[in-house]
Amino acid sequence: MRAARTLLRWSAADLVRESGVSLATIHRAESVDGPTAMTLANASAIRRALENAGVELIEENGGGPGARLKQRLEFIDENGGGPGVRLRKPAKEKSAK
Repeated sequence: MRAARTLLRWSAADLVRESGVSLATIHRAESVDGPTAMTLANASAIRRALENAGVELIEENGGGPGARLKQRLEFIDENGGGPGVRLRKPAKEKSAK
């Protein structure tokens, strides 16, 4: 989860805002090395928030679980370089006819 947040440049508070899961739950989940006791509802909300933001979660396939960006994303600086940097998919270029 922390790796996915890092890809998005999200703080734990950003993940709280996007997922609706409490900060305490996120901190507990990130402090455990291995499976967590998180409820299915909370795990699903976190996964949905990360995937909607452009992260692809990679299941364990011998090398361990991981995360990567689905595609290159552009950063939107809404607070002058402060916390909470947002990401968006790049605008598609219009083809000349």
